[in-house]
Amino acid sequence: MSSWLSGWITDFFTYETTKSVVVKSWSVGIINRIVQLFIITYFVGWVFIHEKAYQVTETGIESSVMTKVKGFGYHANRVMDVADYVFPPQGAGVFCIMTKLIITENQFEGKCAESVDMFSCKTDEDCHKHFGSVLANGVITGVCLKSSNNSVGMCEVEGWCPTDVPMLEVNNFTIFIKNSIRFPLFNVTRGNFPSTMTSEQIKKCTYHPETNPFCPIFRVGDVLKYTGQNVAGLAKKGGEIGINIQWKCNLDLDIEYCVPKYSFTRLDAPFAKNAVSKGYNFRFAKYFKTENGTDFRTLHKAYAIRFDVMVTGNAGKFDTIPTLINLVAAFTSIGLGTVLCDIILLNFLKGAEQYKAKKFEEVMTMTYSRFLSLCLFLWFTPRFSSQTDLCNSLYFLLSLSHTHCTF
Repeated sequence: MSSWLSGWITDFFTYETTKSVVVKSWSVGIINRIVQLFIITYFVGWVFIHEKAYQVTETGIESSVMTKVKGFGYHANRVMDVADYVFPPQGAGVFCIMTKLIITENQFEGKCAESVDMFSCKTDEDCHKHFGSVLANGVITGVCLKSSNNSVGMCEVEGWCPTDVPMLEVNNFTIFIKNSIRFPLFNVTRGNFPSTMTSEQIKKCTYHPETNPFCPIFRVGDVLKYTGQNVAGLAKKGGEIGINIQWKCNLDLDIEYCVPKYSFTRLDAPFAKNAVSKGYNFRFAKYFKTENGTDFRTLHKAYAIRFDVMVTGNAGKFDTIPTLINLVAAFTSIGLGTVLCDIILLNFLKGAEQYKAKKFEEVMTMTYSRFLSLCLFLWFTPRFSSQTDLCNSLYFLLSLSHTHCTF
């Protein structure tokens, strides 16, 4: 019992290390270094520099958006201001700028010029090909109406006149966007324009991605240009435009480098060429009372460009825990080169058997039954003078190392 306990204690406080085999092979050595270089480059270049894996990241951004539109336009022979063409009027992150309004009042049956560009003409023959068209605002008469100083005119229609003409002055309207964000994990708050910018500077500036990227005033025509659209294409049927404010902040640097980047896209692009539910429109009513107290209303159908201001982003800052985790992963992955080289050495090179013999060494386990057989063999062997002493020595060695089967 004491010998068993002594052996267990000796084994417990024994240090074990792996056996190394040095293989002097240019091909395997080059493969090993290339794999290690690739792994190191991946972790340094992509994981640590590009993805910033040494940082803890906050993606739960808190945001507030306020908008304000300015500009004057002409529609249905009257001047339109913000109160007439912006819906809803509260200045939210989602708002609409009306481009065309259909009102049935003050229309009379007669003949007038079409307002849709596809019905432009130079001669009466140009209008004849539109006979029976259901896209016009009335019945095509086949007459080309031109002003005295213009060579291009519009086909005449018979129906409710005047026809609706889109408000093309939308191009010069401006949108003011005020956005404030907060990263709660780091308690960092930022605004989309510098705090040093004065009201005079804001009134005079217009956003440009290169020359003036921090101005909060956006010209509608420029926003549509960034999306590849124009007012003429959207005014008749409407559309949806997205303004994305992206915040990507590296808080290991100065907080002044935490600035927004704007991008623009047409959100309803999949439906732009669809005959069903094309564009964007909505209806609203204005209510009145007659002198005798009877309620009546005027129904309006408005075509508009809808703007969605979306805020996205994340912030990162150095932290010990993710740094250590990714460093351990990097050092562990470097060992993949050794695994690959072992596969090549053991299976594809000519000296594979020699390498196996050097790398793996087998030792037979000596059990107690084998030990007794050996002692009996030695006892009856006349070449040994003291068989008992030899058996005692073997037993002592076995008692110290009986738990080790291989090495």
